[in-house]
Amino acid sequence: VQLVESGGGLVQAGASLRLSCAVSGLTFSAYDIGWFRQAPGKEREFVGRIIRSGGRTYYADFVKGRFSISRDSAQNTVYLQMTNLKPEDTAVYYCAARPGSWDYWGQGTQVTVSS
Repeated sequence: VQLVESGGGLVQAGASLRLSCAVSGLTFSAYDIGWFRQAPGKEREFVGRIIRSGGRTYYADFVKGRFSISRDSAQNTVYLQMTNLKPEDTAVYYCAARPGSWDYWGQGTQVTVSS
């Protein structure tokens, strides 16, 4: 099983970024895909997830209205669209997959937002 994040980078406050999570080695339609982030010196926190069927999404309160998650089943890829980025969004962003618990994780991609 592999989850590979991409799309991170250095941007200014107010900019947008789209992160990708390419998934292989599992039945994509049978797994929820989540996004998490970890800032320096802080614990990893939940950002949002998209469920395995129907595409319903859930988000942490601090990203509602700014971030959105989508999945492309043809490409086995999940996207995290981030808009109006703030310096406090600076973190390593991870995607994860679960049938029940978050069993599979990517290596992370760095997002840095300058003020």
